Amino acid sequence: MSERDDAFGAAAGGASSRPRRRTRPEPSPAQRALGLLVRREHSRKELLQKLTIRGVPVADADAAVARMVSEGWQDDGRFAESLVRSRAMSGYGPRRIRAELETHGFDGDKAKAALEDSETDWARQARDLVRRRHPDALAGDRAAQRKAADFLLRRGFTMDQVRAATRFDPDDP
Repeated sequence: MSERDDAFGAAAGGASSRPRRRTRPEPSPAQRALGLLVRREHSRKELLQKLTIRGVPVADADAAVARMVSEGWQDDGRFAESLVRSRAMSGYGPRRIRAELETHGFDGDKAKAALEDSETDWARQARDLVRRRHPDALAGDRAAQRKAADFLLRRGFTMDQVRAATRFDPDDP
C-alpha cells in the first residue's frame, strides 16, 4: 500500500475523517439584545419580553437592556417617534397609535407626548385618506360620507377629525 492510498484510504473511511463543525458559543444576553436592536427599534418592554422568551433569565435580561439603554442602542423616545411616524404614514389615527404605544409599555402621558411631538396634522391626514379611499364622500354623497367616517373611526381618528375630513366643501381642491 502506498502513502497515497493511506492518505486517501483514511479519508474514505467515513465520519471520523470529516472536519468537525465548530460550535458557536452561546451569545450573551447583551449580544442577543444588540442582535434584536440592529434589525429594528424596540421598546424597553418589548426587548425584555423577547429576551426572556429566548431563555435569558429575567435578571440578566434587565441588565442587558440597561446596558443597551446606557450605551444608546435602545431609546424609548426614538422608538416612539419611529412608531408614530410609521403608523401615521400608513394611514392610522392618533387613537390607534396611542393604543399601540401603550401595548409597548408607554403610559398615557408618554404616549400623548409622543403623538404631540410628531407635529402631525391629523385632520389633514384624515382628509387625504378620504380623498384617496372615498372620493364620493367629498362630493356630498351621504352614504359615502358614512362609509368614510366609519373607515376613519376604525383607523383611530377622533370624531372631530372625522367630521372635518368628511364634510363637503366645494372650495376644497
